[in-house]
Parts: sequence; C-alpha cells; structure tokens
Amino acid sequence: MTNNLTTRGFAEQLDQQDELRKYKEEFYTRSDVLYMDGNSLGLLSKRAEKSLLTLLESWKEFGIDGWVRGEHPWFYFSEKLGELCAPLVGAKPEEVILTGSTTSNLHQLLATFYKPAKGRTKILADELNFPSDLYAIKSQISLRGLDPSEHLILVKSLDGHTLIEDNLIEMMRDDVAVIVLPSILYRSGQMLDLEKLTKAAHERGIIIGFDLCHSIGAIPHSLHDLGVDFAFWCNYKHLNGGPGTVAGLYVHEKHFGKTPGLLGWFGSDKTKQFDLSIEMTSSSTVGAYQLGTPHVLSLAPLYGSLELFNEVGIQKVREKSLKLTNYMMSLIDDELGQYGFSYGNPKDESRGGHIYLVHEEAARICKALKHEGVIPDFRAPNGIRLAPVALYSSFLDVWETVQRLKTIMHEGKYKKFENERDVIA
Repeated sequence: MTNNLTTRGFAEQLDQQDELRKYKEEFYTRSDVLYMDGNSLGLLSKRAEKSLLTLLESWKEFGIDGWVRGEHPWFYFSEKLGELCAPLVGAKPEEVILTGSTTSNLHQLLATFYKPAKGRTKILADELNFPSDLYAIKSQISLRGLDPSEHLILVKSLDGHTLIEDNLIEMMRDDVAVIVLPSILYRSGQMLDLEKLTKAAHERGIIIGFDLCHSIGAIPHSLHDLGVDFAFWCNYKHLNGGPGTVAGLYVHEKHFGKTPGLLGWFGSDKTKQFDLSIEMTSSSTVGAYQLGTPHVLSLAPLYGSLELFNEVGIQKVREKSLKLTNYMMSLIDDELGQYGFSYGNPKDESRGGHIYLVHEEAARICKALKHEGVIPDFRAPNGIRLAPVALYSSFLDVWETVQRLKTIMHEGKYKKFENERDVIA
C-alpha cells in the first residue's frame, strides 16, 4: 500500500479495505455531491424508505385497524422502536421510547425531575449547549416562579470550543437540583466523559441527564450501566430518520413509578388506555413519558434505519468514523496548512463524528464548498463542520472534499461570496 496519503490511490486503497463500504449502496447519494453534513441531517436509506412505504400501505389497507393490524401495528410502534434503539444508547428496552421532539422531551424530563426544594433550586448546564436546551431550561425555571438569571448556572468554556469536566464538577454545588449537559458538543464535537460526570453528580445527590443529539448513531453509549438518570435526543442526524422525525427519550428503570411531570393518554398502561377513565393508569415503563398520539408516518423511517444500525453494530460504525475523521484531518494538515485553518474539535478520540474547522472566512468558504458540490455546515461566527458518515461516506469522498477545499483556497474562489450566513446555516 502506498504511503503517500495525499494521493487518490491511497484513498481508493483505504476503501478497498473498508468492510462497511457495501452499505453506501443502501443510501441515496448523488454522484455530483459530496455530502458532509450528516451531523445535521442524515441521508435517506433504502430501508428507511421501505419502512415508510410499509406504514403508508398499512394505512391504505387497514384504515383505523392499522392500530392493531399489519406488519407494524401503530399502537405499539413507539415501544417497538424503543426496543430497537436501546442497544445504541446502552439501555434496557423498557427504558427507551421514541416520542416527541428533542425540546418537548426535555420539557417533559425537567417537568418530572426538576423539583426545586430544600435549598436545591438550580439547574447546571453549560454555555456551549445547543440553545434550544437552554431555552427549555429557562422556561422550566420560570414556570416555578424563579428567575433564570439566578437559578441557571452556565459553566464557561475557556477556549470557546470545549469544556473541562473538572470545571463542571466544581460547579456541582449543594444548591444544584438537576444537571443537563450534551454528550457531544454540537459545535466542536467534543465528547464529554459521561461516566465521570454521572458519578460525580450522584455522589452529590444530583440528578443528571444528557442531550445525545450529536452522539446517537455515532458512538456507543452505556446509559443504564453508568446509572444516567435521563437522556433525550433527535433521530435525524447520524441516525438518518428523516427531517423532523420523532425523537427519543430514556429514563433509568430506578425512576420507574415516578409520575411524569406532564401527563397524556399515550402514557397510559396499554391494557387500560382505552378504558378512557378520567383517572390515568400510567405505564410502568418509560412509556409513561409519552403524551399524545404518536406520529406514525414520522416514526416509520426509523424502523428501517434502526434495523440497519443493529445489523452493522455501533462499535463498527464508531471505528470507521474515527478512521474517516483521522484521515480528513491528516489531509487538511498536509494540504491546507498555509491557508489559516485551525481545529475547534479535539484531535484525539475524545471527538464525536465530525470535525470543526475554524477560519475567519468560514461563511464564504462554506458557500464556495456548496458551489463546488460539497455540502458542509456553517456555525457562526467562524466554524465549518464536516461530517464524513461511516455508513455512506467513503475515504475517496473525504479525499475529494479536501481537494476541492484546497482549490477553493488556492484560487480564492470563496472571495466572490458574502461572509455571512444564509437564513439556514
């Protein structure tokens, strides 16, 4: 094998050695586009398309009887998908349900676990978390008649890109009731040490939960064994469930029997739900955290996607992901060193499934990349996220992406674009 990693031949040899290369054929990719934005929206797989059409057909064939008939009866579909999703988060099947959205699930979890009392009135989070989480946290604090400026503790980042776990632990004081942190930071891709943070929180009597939006489908998890209290996530990024697909929610079994903060009829015990009693009999599992009728057609693609992940195994996905991002960074170091790029992501294995390039002309560069057939992701003020995805990105895709970026910089092609984001970045 040639040792010159900057050559096309080297990338092609890496692809020949890749045991997951066949799975690219499972996805709808375009020959004229290099898709590097799977950490924002994953591509459609043929299996996800098939499961969507299967559920659509059940509506066509059975009408209302689709709730209990067909290949995937709708009445139990959220629970079935939770069972399929559980291995990806390291949980028991009864601890995972697919329901709601990321933000609505966080509202549900905080409504349940945030009970300010006896001097514990504060929520601990970080300033690098996705803003929607912080909006929800502030809202829940306000609903208790408290002031978010006093009762939300935001841990600062020293470099604007990453967090230090010891700094987070230092802020786990006696007045903290709940902690909400990302498992992977959405900008820089830094992975937090969930084991260390959970252990520290529990030693201090604090409930702790994690946002898995940028880790589900990208890295393995061990939520149950670590004793993580709760977690929530979307399924349209690395998990390829489709735009706006239904989200996920995990609650450790030690909390089963606790009444959810928000109640709705789909949180009922399945055998009692259609009694339609004015007194609710909640599910004895995480199913209790559901609210209204599930969005069946928005859930449907996830069956095919989860089937695919369970066939491949999340450990193999992670192994290839690390190889892809390592290769991309090596190429960038060799090919783009003179153009002023730096990394906002960790360069070691404490990163997730994407890299984060920092450049003062980032918005312009992203627009130029799109013009040249590469789909990146811009994050203000100066970040470029690139996510080669294990199941549908090749090493040749990575090589070609860096070559196009090199041409853009060498020829100054980015200069014809405005250095500001579009309406959607």
